[in-house]
Amino acid sequence: MVKGHANRRFRPLVERFARIFRKPAHGGGALAVYWRGEPVVDVWTGYADARGERPWERETAAMSFSTTKGIASTVVHRLVDRELLAYDEPLATWWPAFDTEDKRHVTLRLLMSHQAGLHRIRGVVPTAEDLLDHRNIADLVAAQTPAKPSRGGTGYHGLTYGWLLAGLVQEVTGQSLGEVVQKELVAPLGLDGCFIGTPDDQWPRVAELFPPLPERLANAHVEQRIADNRRTRYLAEAFFIDGWERLVFDHEDRRILRTEMPAANGVFTARSLARVYAALATDGTVDGVEVLSRATLKEAGRVQHRGRDYVLGLPMRWRLGYHQAFTAGRPASKAFGHYGYGGSGAWADPESGLSLAFVTNRLGNVTTPVGDIRLPRLTAAALGVARNA
Repeated sequence: MVKGHANRRFRPLVERFARIFRKPAHGGGALAVYWRGEPVVDVWTGYADARGERPWERETAAMSFSTTKGIASTVVHRLVDRELLAYDEPLATWWPAFDTEDKRHVTLRLLMSHQAGLHRIRGVVPTAEDLLDHRNIADLVAAQTPAKPSRGGTGYHGLTYGWLLAGLVQEVTGQSLGEVVQKELVAPLGLDGCFIGTPDDQWPRVAELFPPLPERLANAHVEQRIADNRRTRYLAEAFFIDGWERLVFDHEDRRILRTEMPAANGVFTARSLARVYAALATDGTVDGVEVLSRATLKEAGRVQHRGRDYVLGLPMRWRLGYHQAFTAGRPASKAFGHYGYGGSGAWADPESGLSLAFVTNRLGNVTTPVGDIRLPRLTAAALGVARNA
């Protein structure tokens, strides 16, 4: 049974959402929508565990993988508004690790549009356990020599993006990115569930992710074949690290929640995500709180590069920290946000004034680094309502 509230216009969207979670084995999730700055959908259903014993409640939150990048990026844009950062300034201006011959050209714009060539995590540390030391990993990633693929263009910094932003924010503010999220977004917007580095006392709220990647795929021999393939080796460099599945899906050991992994381990409620993106879908404000200035919002949502991403192997339209919102229906060329492995994601559409967020604990049957088909279908349904209004 779906709980919460929804504007009658959005009933078709809520019905589609409900069909995703017909059985306990389908897990649970939450969906939230703002339209023209007003909340019009806030619903949840299903179960927060794999056994179907713990109902999804209003306060349930979910680890949402790369959806985290959108929140981390929004914080960085706020620092640009404060003139603490600038898009076309070299990172070396603030971070001495980038003051080397091979990295002095890397600007904040290049980093936020995945053109810095620092996508590699495979081989940077031996095992996934080493990723729990987020301060050390930021230094290790920053010390890399940028890759120079012959094809050029963008290369999705699947895991490294977050630590690079975090290291930069630490240099500029003296605070961790998780702390800055609380100061810059959570406090002013009154968000009820938005963490990068989740406090221990919030862990009971966090839904249990399932199922793990099939054993035939989470296999060292399969991973090595992907790494050796000329077409997929960059994908392997960006994502494959020994023990990742164990770290994410061991529900007895939840240390991954505590660390700050700003590209992957954000914990969110759908209503918190939708509220942040509600400002990005309008004039930069929501309920009188300015999230971004109009000028910064315009620059943040502008396409930086069109073409095939050499890590993902897909054509991408990267903005500054966001990608175009994928939809199963008619394209929404102005809509942008960030989707994540497992299916969660959030986006804003300045044309319709819509923002939408979806979080879930049940990984899709065909899961990619940028989710599966569930969110694009919800996106199409929501845009359909707005376009026909």
